Amino acid sequence: WFLFLNQLQKDLEEVKELLTKATRKRLRDVLMTEKHKLELEIKNQPPPKPKDVAEEEKSSLGGYTVKINNYGWDQSDKFIKIYISLNGVQKLPAENVQVNFTERSFDLLVKNLNGKNYTMTFNNLLKPISVEGSSRKVKTDMVLVMCRKKREEKWECLTQVEKESKEKEKAAYDTSDPSEGLMNLLKKMYAEGDDEMKRTINKAWVESREKQSKGDIPMDI
Repeated sequence: WFLFLNQLQKDLEEVKELLTKATRKRLRDVLMTEKHKLELEIKNQPPPKPKDVAEEEKSSLGGYTVKINNYGWDQSDKFIKIYISLNGVQKLPAENVQVNFTERSFDLLVKNLNGKNYTMTFNNLLKPISVEGSSRKVKTDMVLVMCRKKREEKWECLTQVEKESKEKEKAAYDTSDPSEGLMNLLKKMYAEGDDEMKRTINKAWVESREKQSKGDIPMDI
């Protein structure tokens, strides 16, 4: 900005100098027009931004956004409390830590913390919360999100998705047919086990099939 303005002012000085030497009317008219043009352009130049404002804009727009995945949570009769660790967050201006609440969700945005922006979104909260009663607190190296429960009751988990996932897992092993529950358990152990575990399960499976073929085990497991 300063270089551009400096160039315009140099052009204007040169035009003024030429005007003092010009004698022909046509040349003077051209130079006068150019002089007015340059003066107008200099006048319309926007003032420079203070360095701190420019730096702040640059840092808030630059860098990159980090999605927060790690958190801790707790609850009381009235509140669900979510703890998010962020080093140095207490040094930020209050307006840089924003939380937007709805009845079943909240969004956290922490702007310009060490040159990065941090976000966290919770959708489909297990039960409704009070938007007006919810808030956030900034502590040393931590943001605490306080979700005010609409009803004073214990939550078994944070989101509807977590509840459905737990119910599906429970249903997989809680069946009326014991052999089906055992099969599901063996499948889970096989999928998650190491090579030794897989060899053990394979061996047990082969042996059970052999016993069944001999009539020792009437139930198909």
